[in-house]
Amino acid sequence: MTRELFLAFVLHRREYGNTSLLLEVFGAGQGRFAAISKGARRSRRTASALLQPFQPLWLAMTGRGEVRTLTAVEEAGAPIPLQRAALLAGFYLNELLLRMLARYDPHDPLVVFYQSTLSRLAEDDDLENHLRCFERRLLAELGYGLMLDRVVDDGAPVTAEAGYVYERERGPRYPSDLVYGPRISGATLLALADDKPLIGDQRREARTLFRYVLEPHLGARPLKSRELYRRWFATDPIHEK
Repeated sequence: MTRELFLAFVLHRREYGNTSLLLEVFGAGQGRFAAISKGARRSRRTASALLQPFQPLWLAMTGRGEVRTLTAVEEAGAPIPLQRAALLAGFYLNELLLRMLARYDPHDPLVVFYQSTLSRLAEDDDLENHLRCFERRLLAELGYGLMLDRVVDDGAPVTAEAGYVYERERGPRYPSDLVYGPRISGATLLALADDKPLIGDQRREARTLFRYVLEPHLGARPLKSRELYRRWFATDPIHEK
């Protein structure tokens, strides 16, 4: 139970009862949690307008069960103005957090990184590099960090000129009929390891890699953000294989 204000973002919301909202929230010191905002949809309440995705918030809550009750909602800054493809990229980040984070497991550095990633999505058209960086950081925060700069077979450094096969839960390996996974260049692996911008075929290789390593953590249900992207833009440059 906490009545102190903490930084948070709404990941998802839906109507609850006649006047309330049921929320999935990602907050500092709290992690991901469910909360009810009672009466938020009453005509004179401002809470409904504030309790939107991509709006930095100060929240306070009470309760000890699975679903908490919000007791305070305040702005913690201006809403982050995501538009078109950037908006769907933001929804994709929210889906990753909803699918992969356990409830009430704090990841405060990830809250900060999530907010900074949203700001970069709003300011920069190069969405893919920001998404790959967030995916990598999320996996690392959850204990699934990727080996990117060493070859699993013998510990040798990855070289930019060579090609590898990325084995899930292990890392880059030398190509072989006995190794299964996506093929990826050493240049792409090193760019990811050093957080350098991806160029040319590196973007496609990195998309394929992260889709492959995220698959076991996301479950069988399709991501809604992918379906929305295909519907809105008749293509899927962010998520395509």
